[in-house]
Amino acid sequence: MTDKRYSKIRKRRQQRNKRKENVFDVKNTIIWLVVVLLSIALIIIGNRTAMKGLTLFGESGTETVKGKVLEVLDRSTNDLALDATNPNPYTSTVITFTCAIKSGTFKGETINAQQSIDSMVAGSEAIKEVEAGDNVMLFQIDTFESEDMVWQFGDYYRFDKIVILGLVFMALVLFMGRWKGFNTLLSLSFTFLFVFLVFVPSIMNGYNPYISTGITCVYSIISTLVLINGISKKTLATITGCISGTVIAALAAGIMNRILLLTGFVDDHSYYLTLLNPDNPIDLTSIIFAAIVIGAMGAIMDVAMDISSSLFELSENVPDMTFKKLFQSGMHIGRDIMGTMANTLVLAYIGGSLSSIMLLLTYSNSIMHLLNREVIIVDLLQALIGSSAILLTIPFTVIVCGILYIGFGKKVSKEKL
Repeated sequence: MTDKRYSKIRKRRQQRNKRKENVFDVKNTIIWLVVVLLSIALIIIGNRTAMKGLTLFGESGTETVKGKVLEVLDRSTNDLALDATNPNPYTSTVITFTCAIKSGTFKGETINAQQSIDSMVAGSEAIKEVEAGDNVMLFQIDTFESEDMVWQFGDYYRFDKIVILGLVFMALVLFMGRWKGFNTLLSLSFTFLFVFLVFVPSIMNGYNPYISTGITCVYSIISTLVLINGISKKTLATITGCISGTVIAALAAGIMNRILLLTGFVDDHSYYLTLLNPDNPIDLTSIIFAAIVIGAMGAIMDVAMDISSSLFELSENVPDMTFKKLFQSGMHIGRDIMGTMANTLVLAYIGGSLSSIMLLLTYSNSIMHLLNREVIIVDLLQALIGSSAILLTIPFTVIVCGILYIGFGKKVSKEKL
Protein backbone atom coordinates (compact mmCIF):
# COMPACT_ATOMS: atom_id res chain seq x y z
CA MET A 1 0.00 0.00 0.00
CA THR A 2 1.41 3.40 -1.00
CA ASP A 3 1.79 6.28 1.43
CA LYS A 4 -0.78 8.27 -0.60
CA ARG A 5 -3.35 5.52 -0.28
CA TYR A 6 -2.54 5.11 3.41
CA SER A 7 -3.06 8.86 3.93
CA LYS A 8 -6.50 8.77 2.26
CA ILE A 9 -7.62 5.90 4.49
CA ARG A 10 -6.55 7.80 7.60
CA LYS A 11 -8.38 10.92 6.37
CA ARG A 12 -11.63 8.99 5.81
CA ARG A 13 -11.31 7.50 9.27
CA GLN A 14 -10.92 10.97 10.80
CA GLN A 15 -14.06 12.13 8.99
CA ARG A 16 -16.04 9.17 10.31
CA ASN A 17 -14.82 9.90 13.83
CA LYS A 18 -15.94 13.54 13.56
CA ARG A 19 -19.44 12.46 12.51
CA LYS A 20 -19.61 10.20 15.56
CA GLU A 21 -18.21 12.83 17.90
CA ASN A 22 -21.53 14.48 18.82
CA VAL A 23 -23.19 11.15 19.61
CA PHE A 24 -20.10 10.12 21.59
CA ASP A 25 -20.16 13.34 23.61
CA VAL A 26 -23.83 12.85 24.49
CA LYS A 27 -23.14 9.26 25.52
CA ASN A 28 -20.19 10.26 27.70
CA THR A 29 -22.18 13.11 29.27
CA ILE A 30 -24.96 10.71 30.25
CA ILE A 31 -22.43 8.24 31.66
CA TRP A 32 -20.71 11.06 33.57
CA LEU A 33 -24.00 12.20 35.12
CA VAL A 34 -24.94 8.64 36.07
CA VAL A 35 -21.59 8.04 37.78
CA VAL A 36 -21.76 11.35 39.67
CA LEU A 37 -25.34 10.76 40.85
CA LEU A 38 -24.61 7.16 41.82
CA SER A 39 -21.50 8.24 43.72
CA ILE A 40 -23.44 10.85 45.67
CA ALA A 41 -26.22 8.34 46.43
CA LEU A 42 -23.74 5.64 47.53
CA ILE A 43 -21.90 8.04 49.83
CA ILE A 44 -25.13 9.29 51.44
CA ILE A 45 -26.69 5.84 51.86
CA GLY A 46 -23.38 4.29 52.91
CA ASN A 47 -22.81 7.00 55.52
CA ARG A 48 -26.27 6.57 57.02
CA THR A 49 -25.78 2.81 57.19
CA ALA A 50 -22.26 3.01 58.63
CA MET A 51 -23.13 5.73 61.15
CA LYS A 52 -26.26 4.02 62.50
CA GLY A 53 -25.89 4.03 66.27
CA LEU A 54 -22.37 5.46 66.11
CA THR A 55 -21.41 8.73 67.80
CA LEU A 56 -18.36 10.67 66.67
CA PHE A 57 -16.90 13.84 68.15
CA GLY A 58 -18.70 13.10 71.41
CA GLU A 59 -19.24 15.75 74.06
CA SER A 60 -16.21 15.96 76.33
CA GLY A 61 -17.38 18.98 78.32
CA THR A 62 -14.78 21.21 76.69
CA GLU A 63 -15.51 23.29 73.60
CA THR A 64 -12.62 24.12 71.31
CA VAL A 65 -12.99 27.37 69.38
CA LYS A 66 -11.04 29.50 66.93
CA GLY A 67 -9.92 32.98 67.98
CA LYS A 68 -7.76 35.89 66.85
CA VAL A 69 -5.26 37.48 69.24
CA LEU A 70 -5.95 41.20 69.66
CA GLU A 71 -3.34 42.23 72.23
CA VAL A 72 -0.74 40.71 74.55
CA LEU A 73 -1.47 41.95 78.08
CA ASP A 74 1.24 40.39 80.21
CA ARG A 75 4.18 37.98 80.18
CA SER A 76 5.57 36.40 83.36
CA THR A 77 8.36 33.85 83.81
CA ASN A 78 9.05 31.76 86.90
CA ASP A 79 12.05 29.54 87.66
CA LEU A 80 10.95 26.56 89.73
CA ALA A 81 12.69 23.50 91.20
CA LEU A 82 11.09 20.09 91.39
CA ASP A 83 12.41 19.26 94.87
CA ALA A 84 15.50 19.53 97.05
CA THR A 85 17.14 16.52 95.44
CA ASN A 86 16.79 18.06 91.98
CA PRO A 87 17.98 21.66 92.24
CA ASN A 88 17.97 22.25 88.47
CA PRO A 89 15.14 24.72 87.88
CA TYR A 90 12.68 24.61 85.08
CA THR A 91 11.03 27.63 83.50
CA SER A 92 7.31 28.28 83.36
CA THR A 93 6.17 31.17 81.16
CA VAL A 94 2.59 32.47 81.12
CA ILE A 95 1.40 34.94 78.46
CA THR A 96 -1.94 36.65 79.01
CA PHE A 97 -3.71 38.07 75.96
CA THR A 98 -7.09 39.28 74.72
CA CYS A 99 -8.72 37.32 71.95
CA ALA A 100 -11.78 37.69 69.71
CA ILE A 101 -13.63 34.37 69.40
CA LYS A 102 -14.45 33.48 65.78
CA SER A 103 -16.43 30.25 66.16
CA GLY A 104 -18.57 28.22 68.53
CA THR A 105 -21.04 29.22 71.22
CA PHE A 106 -19.06 32.32 72.25
CA LYS A 107 -18.54 33.64 68.73
CA GLY A 108 -18.22 37.43 68.66
CA GLU A 109 -17.11 37.77 72.28
CA THR A 110 -13.75 39.20 73.40
CA ILE A 111 -12.11 37.27 76.22
CA ASN A 112 -8.83 37.03 78.13
CA ALA A 113 -6.82 33.86 77.60
CA GLN A 114 -3.48 32.40 78.65
CA GLN A 115 -0.66 30.57 76.92
CA SER A 116 1.53 28.43 79.17
CA ILE A 117 4.98 27.28 78.05
CA ASP A 118 6.69 24.83 80.40
CA SER A 119 10.33 23.96 79.75
CA MET A 120 9.74 20.46 81.16
CA VAL A 121 7.45 19.65 78.24
CA ALA A 122 9.28 18.17 75.26
CA GLY A 123 9.43 20.59 72.34
CA SER A 124 8.56 23.63 74.43
CA GLU A 125 11.55 25.54 73.06
CA ALA A 126 9.97 25.37 69.58
CA ILE A 127 6.63 26.86 70.69
CA LYS A 128 6.13 30.42 69.48
CA GLU A 129 4.73 32.95 71.95
CA VAL A 130 1.45 34.45 70.76
CA GLU A 131 1.42 37.86 69.12
CA ALA A 132 -1.31 40.25 68.00
CA GLY A 133 -2.89 38.98 64.79
CA ASP A 134 -2.24 35.27 65.41
CA ASN A 135 -5.10 32.84 64.77
CA VAL A 136 -5.29 30.33 67.62
CA MET A 137 -7.38 27.48 69.01
CA LEU A 138 -8.74 27.94 72.56
CA PHE A 139 -10.44 25.76 75.15
CA GLN A 140 -11.77 26.29 78.67
CA ILE A 141 -10.40 24.73 81.87
CA ASP A 142 -11.37 24.72 85.55
CA THR A 143 -9.01 26.32 88.06
CA PHE A 144 -8.74 25.95 91.83
CA GLU A 145 -8.31 29.71 92.29
CA SER A 146 -11.63 30.66 90.72
CA GLU A 147 -15.03 29.17 90.06
CA ASP A 148 -15.03 30.71 86.58
CA MET A 149 -13.71 28.86 83.54
CA VAL A 150 -10.42 30.13 82.17
CA TRP A 151 -9.63 30.23 78.46
CA GLN A 152 -6.40 28.46 77.58
CA PHE A 153 -4.29 28.47 74.41
CA GLY A 154 -4.48 25.08 72.69
CA ASP A 155 -2.59 25.47 69.43
CA TYR A 156 -2.16 27.73 66.44
CA TYR A 157 -4.89 27.56 63.81
CA ARG A 158 -3.26 26.12 60.69
CA PHE A 159 -6.08 24.77 58.55
CA ASP A 160 -6.53 28.03 56.63
CA LYS A 161 -2.96 27.72 55.26
CA ILE A 162 -3.65 24.17 54.16
CA VAL A 163 -6.80 25.38 52.38
CA ILE A 164 -4.73 27.91 50.44
CA LEU A 165 -2.25 25.21 49.43
CA GLY A 166 -5.17 22.99 48.43
CA LEU A 167 -6.61 25.74 46.22
CA VAL A 168 -3.22 26.16 44.53
CA PHE A 169 -3.14 22.41 43.89
CA MET A 170 -6.65 22.51 42.43
CA ALA A 171 -5.74 25.44 40.19
CA LEU A 172 -2.69 23.56 38.88
CA VAL A 173 -4.74 20.42 38.18
CA LEU A 174 -7.41 22.45 36.34
CA PHE A 175 -4.80 24.43 34.39
CA MET A 176 -2.90 21.32 33.29
CA GLY A 177 -5.83 18.97 32.82
CA ARG A 178 -8.76 21.25 31.97
CA TRP A 179 -11.91 19.06 31.83
CA LYS A 180 -9.98 15.91 32.69
CA GLY A 181 -8.40 17.83 35.55
CA PHE A 182 -11.87 18.72 36.82
CA ASN A 183 -12.87 15.06 36.70
CA THR A 184 -9.67 14.16 38.52
CA LEU A 185 -10.56 16.51 41.38
CA LEU A 186 -14.14 15.23 41.38
CA SER A 187 -13.06 11.58 41.58
CA LEU A 188 -10.54 12.44 44.29
CA SER A 189 -13.28 14.17 46.29
CA PHE A 190 -15.61 11.18 45.96
CA THR A 191 -12.87 8.78 47.07
CA PHE A 192 -11.99 11.01 50.04
CA LEU A 193 -15.64 11.28 51.09
CA PHE A 194 -16.26 7.55 50.71
CA VAL A 195 -13.22 6.68 52.84
CA PHE A 196 -14.02 9.11 55.66
CA LEU A 197 -17.81 9.01 55.58
CA VAL A 198 -18.40 5.33 54.82
CA PHE A 199 -15.27 3.18 55.19
CA VAL A 200 -13.89 4.54 58.49
CA PRO A 201 -17.29 4.77 60.29
CA SER A 202 -18.20 1.25 59.14
CA ILE A 203 -15.08 -0.21 60.78
CA MET A 204 -15.60 1.83 63.95
CA ASN A 205 -19.20 0.62 64.09
CA GLY A 206 -18.22 -3.04 63.98
CA TYR A 207 -18.81 -3.92 60.32
CA ASN A 208 -16.51 -6.47 58.70
CA PRO A 209 -13.31 -4.57 57.78
CA TYR A 210 -12.42 -6.99 54.99
CA ILE A 211 -15.73 -6.48 53.21
CA SER A 212 -15.55 -2.71 53.79
CA THR A 213 -12.05 -2.64 52.30
CA GLY A 214 -13.18 -4.56 49.22
CA ILE A 215 -16.18 -2.30 48.65
CA THR A 216 -14.02 0.81 49.06
CA CYS A 217 -11.43 -0.42 46.55
CA VAL A 218 -13.97 -1.46 43.92
CA TYR A 219 -15.88 1.81 44.27
CA SER A 220 -12.73 3.93 44.09
CA ILE A 221 -11.33 2.11 41.05
CA ILE A 222 -14.52 2.11 38.98
CA SER A 223 -15.72 5.63 39.82
CA THR A 224 -12.28 7.20 39.32
CA LEU A 225 -11.54 5.57 35.98
CA VAL A 226 -15.01 5.99 34.50
CA LEU A 227 -15.17 9.66 35.53
CA ILE A 228 -11.75 10.39 34.04
CA ASN A 229 -11.90 8.31 30.85
CA GLY A 230 -15.54 7.40 30.28
CA ILE A 231 -16.54 3.91 29.25
CA SER A 232 -14.14 2.50 26.67
CA LYS A 233 -11.81 -0.42 26.01
CA LYS A 234 -9.02 1.54 27.70
CA THR A 235 -11.11 2.05 30.84
CA LEU A 236 -12.17 -1.61 30.91
CA ALA A 237 -8.56 -2.75 30.55
CA THR A 238 -7.44 -0.42 33.36
CA ILE A 239 -10.25 -1.49 35.69
CA THR A 240 -9.47 -5.17 35.07
CA GLY A 241 -5.77 -4.60 35.72
CA CYS A 242 -6.45 -2.59 38.88
CA ILE A 243 -8.84 -5.11 40.36
CA SER A 244 -6.47 -7.99 39.61
CA GLY A 245 -3.55 -6.19 41.28
CA THR A 246 -5.68 -5.24 44.29
CA VAL A 247 -6.89 -8.84 44.69
CA ILE A 248 -3.27 -10.01 44.62
CA ALA A 249 -2.38 -7.47 47.33
CA ALA A 250 -5.37 -8.56 49.43
CA LEU A 251 -4.50 -12.27 49.19
CA ALA A 252 -0.86 -11.60 50.03
CA ALA A 253 -1.81 -9.38 52.99
CA GLY A 254 -4.22 -12.00 54.38
CA ILE A 255 -1.70 -14.81 54.05
CA MET A 256 1.20 -12.85 55.55
CA ASN A 257 -0.96 -11.68 58.47
CA ARG A 258 -1.34 -15.32 59.48
CA ILE A 259 2.23 -16.40 58.72
CA LEU A 260 3.80 -13.52 60.67
CA LEU A 261 1.38 -13.90 63.63
CA LEU A 262 0.70 -10.17 63.71
CA THR A 263 -1.29 -8.70 66.59
CA GLY A 264 -1.96 -5.22 65.18
CA PHE A 265 -0.57 -3.48 68.27
CA VAL A 266 1.94 -1.29 66.43
CA ASP A 267 1.61 1.94 68.45
CA ASP A 268 -0.37 3.66 71.22
CA HIS A 269 -3.24 4.40 68.85
CA SER A 270 -3.81 0.67 68.40
CA TYR A 271 -4.58 0.24 72.11
CA TYR A 272 -7.10 3.07 72.05
CA LEU A 273 -8.85 1.57 69.01
CA THR A 274 -9.66 -1.56 71.00
CA LEU A 275 -11.59 0.59 73.51
CA LEU A 276 -13.86 2.30 70.96
CA ASN A 277 -16.42 -0.49 70.72
CA PRO A 278 -16.12 -2.86 73.74
CA ASP A 279 -19.13 -4.93 72.66
CA ASN A 280 -17.63 -5.57 69.21
CA PRO A 281 -13.91 -4.71 69.43
CA ILE A 282 -12.01 -3.83 66.27
CA ASP A 283 -9.78 -6.55 64.87
CA LEU A 284 -6.44 -4.76 64.65
CA THR A 285 -5.00 -7.21 62.13
CA SER A 286 -7.82 -6.25 59.78
CA ILE A 287 -6.68 -2.61 60.08
CA ILE A 288 -3.23 -3.69 58.89
CA PHE A 289 -4.90 -5.56 56.01
CA ALA A 290 -6.90 -2.48 55.03
CA ALA A 291 -3.87 -0.20 55.23
CA ILE A 292 -1.85 -2.49 52.95
CA VAL A 293 -4.57 -2.96 50.33
CA ILE A 294 -5.77 0.64 50.16
CA GLY A 295 -2.21 1.94 50.21
CA ALA A 296 -1.24 -0.32 47.30
CA MET A 297 -4.41 0.39 45.32
CA GLY A 298 -3.39 3.92 44.34
CA ALA A 299 -0.03 2.80 42.93
CA ILE A 300 -1.65 -0.18 41.17
CA MET A 301 -4.19 2.15 39.55
CA ASP A 302 -1.40 4.41 38.35
CA VAL A 303 0.56 1.54 36.78
CA ALA A 304 -2.49 -0.01 35.10
CA MET A 305 -3.53 3.36 33.67
CA ASP A 306 -0.04 4.08 32.32
CA ILE A 307 0.16 0.73 30.58
CA SER A 308 -3.37 0.63 29.15
CA SER A 309 -3.11 4.21 27.86
CA SER A 310 0.29 3.61 26.23
CA LEU A 311 -0.80 0.37 24.57
CA PHE A 312 -4.05 1.93 23.37
CA GLU A 313 -2.08 4.63 21.53
CA LEU A 314 0.20 1.99 20.02
CA SER A 315 -2.70 -0.15 18.85
CA GLU A 316 -4.42 2.89 17.29
CA ASN A 317 -1.45 4.46 15.53
CA VAL A 318 1.10 1.75 14.71
CA PRO A 319 0.43 -0.16 11.43
CA ASP A 320 0.51 -3.97 11.43
CA MET A 321 0.45 -4.17 15.23
CA THR A 322 0.08 -7.75 16.41
CA PHE A 323 -0.78 -9.18 19.80
CA LYS A 324 2.81 -10.38 20.22
CA LYS A 325 4.29 -6.97 19.37
CA LEU A 326 1.84 -5.21 21.69
CA PHE A 327 2.66 -7.61 24.52
CA GLN A 328 6.39 -7.08 24.09
CA SER A 329 5.95 -3.28 24.01
CA GLY A 330 3.76 -3.42 27.08
CA MET A 331 6.33 -5.43 29.05
CA HIS A 332 9.08 -2.96 28.08
CA ILE A 333 6.90 -0.06 29.27
CA GLY A 334 6.02 -1.98 32.45
CA ARG A 335 9.67 -2.60 33.31
CA ASP A 336 10.41 1.12 33.04
CA ILE A 337 7.46 1.95 35.31
CA MET A 338 8.25 -0.84 37.76
CA GLY A 339 11.47 0.55 39.22
CA THR A 340 10.26 4.06 39.97
CA MET A 341 6.88 2.93 41.28
CA ALA A 342 8.45 0.43 43.69
CA ASN A 343 10.72 3.21 44.95
CA THR A 344 7.69 5.46 45.36
CA LEU A 345 5.95 2.97 47.64
CA VAL A 346 9.01 2.18 49.74
CA LEU A 347 9.98 5.83 50.19
CA ALA A 348 6.38 6.80 51.01
CA TYR A 349 6.19 4.26 53.85
CA ILE A 350 9.65 5.20 55.14
CA GLY A 351 8.73 8.89 55.11
CA GLY A 352 5.45 8.22 56.89
CA SER A 353 7.14 6.40 59.78
CA LEU A 354 10.48 8.21 59.89
CA SER A 355 10.05 9.45 63.48
CA SER A 356 9.18 5.97 64.71
CA ILE A 357 12.17 4.45 62.91
CA MET A 358 14.56 7.01 64.44
CA LEU A 359 13.17 6.38 67.93
CA LEU A 360 13.33 2.61 67.55
CA LEU A 361 16.90 2.82 66.26
CA THR A 362 17.85 4.59 69.47
CA TYR A 363 16.19 2.14 71.84
CA SER A 364 16.77 -1.19 70.06
CA ASN A 365 19.45 -3.58 71.30
CA SER A 366 20.52 -4.67 67.82
CA ILE A 367 19.57 -4.46 64.16
CA MET A 368 17.84 -7.83 64.49
CA HIS A 369 15.82 -6.56 67.43
CA LEU A 370 14.82 -3.49 65.39
CA LEU A 371 13.80 -5.44 62.28
CA ASN A 372 11.74 -7.86 64.34
CA ARG A 373 9.54 -5.14 65.89
CA GLU A 374 5.98 -5.36 64.63
CA VAL A 375 5.80 -1.71 63.58
CA ILE A 376 8.85 -2.21 61.31
CA ILE A 377 7.53 -5.54 60.05
CA VAL A 378 4.23 -3.90 59.07
CA ASP A 379 6.01 -1.10 57.18
CA LEU A 380 8.15 -3.65 55.33
CA LEU A 381 5.06 -5.73 54.64
CA GLN A 382 3.25 -2.74 53.11
CA ALA A 383 6.18 -1.91 50.85
CA LEU A 384 6.85 -5.49 49.74
CA ILE A 385 3.23 -6.46 49.11
CA GLY A 386 2.51 -3.20 47.29
CA SER A 387 5.58 -3.60 45.08
CA SER A 388 4.80 -7.26 44.38
CA ALA A 389 1.22 -6.42 43.44
CA ILE A 390 2.53 -3.80 40.99
CA LEU A 391 4.88 -6.35 39.40
CA LEU A 392 2.06 -8.85 38.85
CA THR A 393 -0.36 -6.15 37.68
CA ILE A 394 1.93 -5.30 34.74
CA PRO A 395 1.73 -8.59 32.74
CA PHE A 396 -1.94 -9.09 33.57
CA THR A 397 -2.84 -5.59 32.31
CA VAL A 398 -0.71 -6.05 29.19
CA ILE A 399 -2.51 -9.32 28.32
CA VAL A 400 -5.95 -7.78 28.88
CA CYS A 401 -5.00 -4.78 26.71
CA GLY A 402 -3.83 -7.09 23.92
CA ILE A 403 -7.08 -9.06 23.99
CA LEU A 404 -9.33 -5.97 24.11
CA TYR A 405 -7.42 -3.76 21.68
CA ILE A 406 -6.41 -6.33 19.06
CA GLY A 407 -7.57 -9.81 19.95
CA PHE A 408 -5.41 -12.81 20.75
CA GLY A 409 -3.34 -13.85 17.74
CA LYS A 410 -4.67 -11.04 15.55
CA LYS A 411 -3.17 -7.83 14.21
CA VAL A 412 -4.22 -4.32 13.29
CA SER A 413 -3.33 -3.67 9.65
CA LYS A 414 -3.17 -0.47 7.63
CA GLU A 415 -6.51 -1.29 6.01
CA LYS A 416 -8.23 -1.04 9.43
CA LEU A 417 -6.92 2.48 9.76
